[in-house]
Amino acid sequence: MSADAPGTAEAGDDVPSRAELAARIDELEDALADATDTAENDAGKMSIIATKGTLDMAYPPLILASTAAAFGYEVTVFHTFWGLDILHEERSKELGLSAVGNPTMPVPNLVGSLPGMDRVTTRMMERRIEDNDTATVEELIETSLEMGVEFQACQMTIDLMDYDEEEFYDGVTTGVGAATAIRDMADADIQLLV
Repeated sequence: MSADAPGTAEAGDDVPSRAELAARIDELEDALADATDTAENDAGKMSIIATKGTLDMAYPPLILASTAAAFGYEVTVFHTFWGLDILHEERSKELGLSAVGNPTMPVPNLVGSLPGMDRVTTRMMERRIEDNDTATVEELIETSLEMGVEFQACQMTIDLMDYDEEEFYDGVTTGVGAATAIRDMADADIQLLV
């Protein structure tokens, strides 16, 4: 072989051929892609317990879940007691806000206890959500489900509160018990009770 021919080497040379270099580049690109996929999918696991079903308490678990999923976390949100209202297609659109007992509410408790004030404060919050172009509860649920968040509905609460499982958003996992939620929390890197 001639030393001048492209892709060839003199006997005894340690210079790889073009084909060998191309094969090595392909191997390295594959290894990099695998490492990147692993890093993106290995962000960790987050487990959230959602227990409240008011408008102001629906947002924290949904925002945390969707944000964590965007960062590559595997996320489960276990909804129990009033938190199930968040997963109910109709009830989630009618979540209210209490005017009494909320220290940041710009309404004194005495005024907040008047008939109809919960509806007034709920409407104030709904207007603020609309004015700020904030995602609705329904939009956050749908986005989270598309991102792979697993929403779990507590079976004991479904039975206790006489929920119809067919009325939850499509994609919600029903029939989940406390033992499953505890196992999920034990495996998670981040555990939150909201």
